[in-house]
Amino acid sequence: MQARLLLENGTLFTGLAFGADGESTGEVVFNTGITGYQEVLSDPSYCGQIVTMTQPLIGNYGITRDDFESYAPFIHGFVVRRHEPIPSNWRAEYSLDALLKEHGIVGISDIDTRMLTRMIRSHGTMRGILTTSAASVEELQERLIGSEILRNQVAITSTKNIYTSPGTKERIVLVDFGAKNGILRELNTRHCDVIVVPHDTTAEQIRHLRPDGVLLSNGPGDPKDVPEAIRTVSQLIGEYPIFGICLGHQLFALASGADTEKLKFGHRGGNHPVKDLATNRCFITSQNHGYAVNEESIKGTDLEITHINNNDKTVEGLKHRIHPAFSVQYHPEASPGPEESSYLFDQFLKMIADHKLNHPAKPRQAELAASVKGALQHA
Repeated sequence: MQARLLLENGTLFTGLAFGADGESTGEVVFNTGITGYQEVLSDPSYCGQIVTMTQPLIGNYGITRDDFESYAPFIHGFVVRRHEPIPSNWRAEYSLDALLKEHGIVGISDIDTRMLTRMIRSHGTMRGILTTSAASVEELQERLIGSEILRNQVAITSTKNIYTSPGTKERIVLVDFGAKNGILRELNTRHCDVIVVPHDTTAEQIRHLRPDGVLLSNGPGDPKDVPEAIRTVSQLIGEYPIFGICLGHQLFALASGADTEKLKFGHRGGNHPVKDLATNRCFITSQNHGYAVNEESIKGTDLEITHINNNDKTVEGLKHRIHPAFSVQYHPEASPGPEESSYLFDQFLKMIADHKLNHPAKPRQAELAASVKGALQHA
């Protein structure tokens, strides 16, 4: 069966269909990862996007239950140079084609993905429509123009209910803006007592959970589309140690008075070099974002730049000068990608330990007594 991808600049790619029959629109982006297509497909940060893999052979090792980064894919389409329908891997449980069919995702193969990637790099990300229908190009153009730009990606990908992953050590509230399972795995490995909450959880609701620290997860879309999260983060800074990842990094910056901006074509892949300014060491990182913190906007805030991208010099890390809070634009939990930045979770837990040492918690009895005394005085 034939599939077609039409970009908003009028470029039409015609190839072979795999996955589900149908049609979808979205922002066309590319990922430079050599491996990890399953983790890319199941990363909630790709919600609303049609993902192009620059690695030419996709599907060759199949799909494995244990490699998912979320319970279901949120992408709007998948573009590859060559689709391998029969996987060869002892871990494989089913094929890429079966996964896309199961979740209603259209795939297209046998197109010039190098040309498509170069076009995105030159002109920036573009909206596109991916279809297996026989509609004319004119009809597809009308549908693309008439389609709505997705703005509620965080609400789509975030958990709707609070859930826990019990542990014996620090209690971490993980605010889910579209969190990858890798973050939860890293916290569980360190025996943290994790409470995962929806994206619109208020600061007061988080306080009631009595966390030792708050982790702001990754997620899709424009951080300015979730103003309630910016407000919540601004209220929590200074109360609890905070660690932000990807979208969480951008929300932390906005809550601290900085600004964000859309990148021309974003950073997506497992091979992005990032320099740690404190040690002058370069890390190879996994990334997936279309927005970044504006460096100029950091001036006049209480933020300090800790990491920069070696390719384009964009901001990759921040820390608060006064309060225990820091963030990174990349993914220290990787999956897919290098895992050399996972030490940041240890750094977060050390920050929590230091904060506890300097700000010992009041005994519960004293807190209740103070509350009662205050109520009597007010009466």
